[in-house]
Amino acid sequence: MRGAAVSRPLSWPDQRRTSQNVTFTNAGVTMAGNLHLPDGFSEDRSYPAIVSVHPGGGVKEQTAGLYAEKLAREGFVTLAFDASHQGESGGQPRHLEDPASRVEDVRAAVDYLSTLSYVDAGRIGVLGICAGAGYAVNATMTDRRIKAVGTISPIDIGAAYRLGWDGTEPVARQLATLDAVAQQRAAEAPGADAVIVPYVPETVDETTVPDMAEAHDYYRTPRAKHPRSDNRMLFTSIANVYAFDAFHQVETLLTQPLLMVAGSKAGSLWQAEQLLPRVNSPKELAIVDGAGHVSLYDIPEYVDQATAHLSPFFTKYL
Repeated sequence: MRGAAVSRPLSWPDQRRTSQNVTFTNAGVTMAGNLHLPDGFSEDRSYPAIVSVHPGGGVKEQTAGLYAEKLAREGFVTLAFDASHQGESGGQPRHLEDPASRVEDVRAAVDYLSTLSYVDAGRIGVLGICAGAGYAVNATMTDRRIKAVGTISPIDIGAAYRLGWDGTEPVARQLATLDAVAQQRAAEAPGADAVIVPYVPETVDETTVPDMAEAHDYYRTPRAKHPRSDNRMLFTSIANVYAFDAFHQVETLLTQPLLMVAGSKAGSLWQAEQLLPRVNSPKELAIVDGAGHVSLYDIPEYVDQATAHLSPFFTKYL
């Protein structure tokens, strides 16, 4: 498994002094977040701020919170939060992965940060990880309050589900999946139970894609397992995900600077490589040698390298 044997994962930082549990609203849904404050924080000062967006199936206490804590140490006010319908946030039905809601979550987080007296509303950025990266870029394209967008292991979740992790899923299989979703919705309409599917494999073997094997190690073992990240997604969510294109209109609507940090061994690297030439704003693709997709979530040597790119990027543009 990539990354898992490289070194011990980072332990979660002591957040008692520098973190606050907060809530904010998104279209009537109560959102739960952790607000991280810089060392030496004073409410009398004005700080740049960053929204940290977790991967599909993740929660704020995992990699999104880890990067939020790291960037807070670099002098930013940071907010990691649980997506609508997931984690500690509200929203029914539970376990829904709805790209439209996920993008609006980001905008609502910016709303919240802009109300804080010690946040400079003209210096707000967004960081997205995995599927959170696609949501972050999409929100940035249409929210001019966001001044810069950074990403870790970026993917468009729509492309990942339609085309498969390596981008080779045939159209016939895509259509077959949508047929199955339609049949399930038809069954649920008169009262059948919802079907739940996993985000990452519950078991792995020698045939498992390396990134998915490490995703299992991250989410389903003590490495980073969290009780509110239970690897459950409504099967009918797939129709919403299939219809989503995180980077539609990126050529014209993304005018803010973009940083992508990706592992050299990540099976998802093709997504960042295909996005790069489409972007016409200031852009950079930073490759972390030896890292896989999930290695960048928590393995110290890779997280430190990613942060070494993120900190000067956000310092420059916020």
